[in-house]
Amino acid sequence: MKKSETKIASDNNKMGEKVKLISFDRSVPNQIFSYLREEIVSMDLQPGEMISESSLAEKFGVSRTPVREAILKLANLGFVEVRPQRGTFVSQLGMAKILEARFVREALEVAVASSLAEKPDPQTVARCEEIIREQEKAAETHDPLLFQELDDQFHQELANATGYARVAFLIEGEKSHMDRVRNLSLQELGGQYEKVLAQHSAILNAIKDADPIKAKRAMETHMKDVFNILKVAPINHPEYFSES
Repeated sequence: MKKSETKIASDNNKMGEKVKLISFDRSVPNQIFSYLREEIVSMDLQPGEMISESSLAEKFGVSRTPVREAILKLANLGFVEVRPQRGTFVSQLGMAKILEARFVREALEVAVASSLAEKPDPQTVARCEEIIREQEKAAETHDPLLFQELDDQFHQELANATGYARVAFLIEGEKSHMDRVRNLSLQELGGQYEKVLAQHSAILNAIKDADPIKAKRAMETHMKDVFNILKVAPINHPEYFSES
């Protein structure tokens, strides 16, 4: 092991179940942020669960300053709530925020697909086809977190291809409230892998065919599909959700 790296010791709490490496050649707060985000999105850290700054600092072998920076970034994205005199807690799944985020993201994603179909870019199409192939492999091994990460890559690739720098940034910000529901949907509803793969293929085929209307409709179908899980997940897991 290099001197620039330190192993995160395993302990009895949830955040210690996975063995991690932290490299001091890269931003420590960003590494801690990525680690916590993965734990939250995968539901290893569940809504309402407390996050200990001191335990994280000890686990990573760092001071509490980079931990606080990571937590602040998570709070700004809506993943955690910092309650004065009480601590930091994983945010509940807020229905109002999820619906608002879906509305805004749909408007952006539909515009992206329609715009790209006006003048298809072969390199973008090829990269998206490769992502879909990787998603198929993730589906075969039943890896919902990897599948979701590849889903993000697919949409980011399309957004970046517009040439508008803020588009991908805005989409990333809005989807933060939907990520855990999306991951939960892969665990709750059968056939989600196949459905998402079919929808991604339909979007990409419409772009390849230079058909903006078809691309628009395919993306609308894909983005509205979140309503299916919103009907089921709150019933099966009411403790995860809030109305706000």
